Amino acid sequence: MSPRRPIVLFDLFGVIACHQRPGALDEMAALSGASTDAFTTAYWTLRQPYDAGQWTAPQYWTAVLNSLSLTAGPDTIDKLRLADIDSWSRVDDRMVAYVQSLRERAEVALLSNIPSDHADAFLTAQPWVRHLDHVAFSGKIKAAKPDPAAFRHCVVALHAAPGDFLFVDDRDENVRAAQATGMNGHLFTGREELAAALDIWLPTP
Repeated sequence: MSPRRPIVLFDLFGVIACHQRPGALDEMAALSGASTDAFTTAYWTLRQPYDAGQWTAPQYWTAVLNSLSLTAGPDTIDKLRLADIDSWSRVDDRMVAYVQSLRERAEVALLSNIPSDHADAFLTAQPWVRHLDHVAFSGKIKAAKPDPAAFRHCVVALHAAPGDFLFVDDRDENVRAAQATGMNGHLFTGREELAAALDIWLPTP
């Protein structure tokens, strides 16, 4: 690790924010007119280009509906978009407070797979995010984890070396991808386990 302050780089959903609200996919499927199973498959199969900023929201939702042999007007597409954003809007307030407390000991940054319009809504609803040392949303930086480009973006943006980072994510493939770039990694299973790991990794205050 270089002499500069260490950097804790957090994933968002499943770590600080909650996973998608239960029942949300059923509600969106009903809006589209598709079965939940078919809708869920299309929703996730086509998600990567939307997360990575290659598709706009209308392009993504049109692709989802086309794959289901459905069509919809702009009003329905916007209802789907807004329902989708709402389904990812919940945070773990204890984790938010813990992340903010870490800024006394380290730089704290965020790297999340999230479409650009979702990111805008999240920043509006959660203004604390703006006070972190860096925020990298995949839809804004045009790279989604586990693409190494997402991790390299954070290294360059924070003028750091990969070894300065501890990356925290609840998905093993993303932790391994970060480690492949030279970052340290922690697979998130809970706040207490993370706090214990950080007490070892971070310098004593």
